[in-house]
Amino acid sequence: MKAKPLMIQGTMSNVGKSLLTAGLCRILWQDGYKVAPFKAQNMALNSWVTEEGLEMGRAQVVQAAACCIKPTVLMNPILLKPTTDMGSQVIVKGEVYGNMEAGEYFAQKKLHRAVAFEAYEKLAEEYEIILLEGAGSPAEINLRKDDFVNMGLAEQVRTPVLLVGDIDRGGVFAQLYGTLLLLSEDERDLVKGLIINKFRGNRDLLQEGLSMIEERSAKPVLGVVPMLDVDIEDEDSLSNRFTHKRQDATLDIAVIRLPKIANFTDFYALEATEGLSIRYIDDVQDLQKPDMLVIPGTKNTISDLKWLRESGMEAAILQLASKHTPVFGICGGYQMLGKEVIDGEGVELAGGGSIAGLGLLSMSTVFTREKKRSLVTGTVSIFGSNQVYVEGYEIHMGHSQFSCSEADKALFIQQGNVYGTYLHGFFDTHECRKALIAMLCKNKGIPIPKSNFFDLKQYREEQFNRLAVALRRHLDMDFIYKIVAEGV
Repeated sequence: MKAKPLMIQGTMSNVGKSLLTAGLCRILWQDGYKVAPFKAQNMALNSWVTEEGLEMGRAQVVQAAACCIKPTVLMNPILLKPTTDMGSQVIVKGEVYGNMEAGEYFAQKKLHRAVAFEAYEKLAEEYEIILLEGAGSPAEINLRKDDFVNMGLAEQVRTPVLLVGDIDRGGVFAQLYGTLLLLSEDERDLVKGLIINKFRGNRDLLQEGLSMIEERSAKPVLGVVPMLDVDIEDEDSLSNRFTHKRQDATLDIAVIRLPKIANFTDFYALEATEGLSIRYIDDVQDLQKPDMLVIPGTKNTISDLKWLRESGMEAAILQLASKHTPVFGICGGYQMLGKEVIDGEGVELAGGGSIAGLGLLSMSTVFTREKKRSLVTGTVSIFGSNQVYVEGYEIHMGHSQFSCSEADKALFIQQGNVYGTYLHGFFDTHECRKALIAMLCKNKGIPIPKSNFFDLKQYREEQFNRLAVALRRHLDMDFIYKIVAEGV
């Protein structure tokens, strides 16, 4: 039997669609349904590698985890990874399709639309319910032709739609009502209910507005969801993690907020660890004297390396390294730590070229058009500990070679107080975090804490369950189940 669909759309980006979808995934799974997420097209720099070695958006991986199923590229057939203000690397069914400017991509929209619809149909054959997530807003009327991510998808698969507005950013009633006015009559008919998200304060004060929006839109408000205290990995660089800072931490880790920062979910486990403060820095004046400095992954190693140089951040990094502060590079940040980055084939630079690295590791990186994608597990001797278990995934362009050894094949490399790895998720195991914290405490001359080591998988499960409890409390789940059963 083909799956019944339900779609979550938003009045704009970052209204909380991904989080609400994850929460509904967990509720449906708890209630005994075989459920899966689907997002036809995702634009994000946070991605993941499946067991098959294919690339997909991290948000759908998180949602699949909420459903207790393995992620597959059918859940996110099209992924756009921005490389410039006007262009993206296009990932189709987990494989690199090419780098495209916006106009070139939209010229091929019908092709990608067919790929997305085909992926949905295959997924719908395997599950009882599919939770679809829109992208941006359905009111972007300039993009309506050949749309396959919002109302174009909803019409194709005949799914009821829940429209979400963000009250925290203001004007939520205008968001909801204005969006509905810009839809066609047929599209409005697909919208079965409204959700107000990220509410702070007294709900009673909203009642008059809720009654008015229901009367004017002829759509029921199915819930007012408060700003939730749950720790679930975020969708993209609009994340408030970049401004959050622990005040009571004993150890300070600074992460350089690169212009094209990618896979910042690498620091999710560190952020959840008591005693650690993770600060995202994009101004050299804010760098101060951290206990460790991290250069994260990036979608454009060369342009972000230039930014490090031009912003004065490179000089500050080199100064910290000379004073024995641990410096850790991940993926693109790892490549920057070497002597040179060479792009002879024009993978990142139009026409190709090369650039000197920070020179803290004895290696050079050469870009080729082949993309490395793989899940990895293994043990390393790191941070003064023997045989620490690590797991994660590689997903990068470029091949790094060391003059001293075949260290490019290793899980990580260390030279003095400088470390590098291609492995995203390197800090996810408690063994790795324990070794890291022990080293940082020793460097700082403070006792090693005993209460900050936890199982990340169990922690994620607890957060999914907390999210489900909150949504059951604030959403009309009986009405939502009725919508799913009746369809359109």
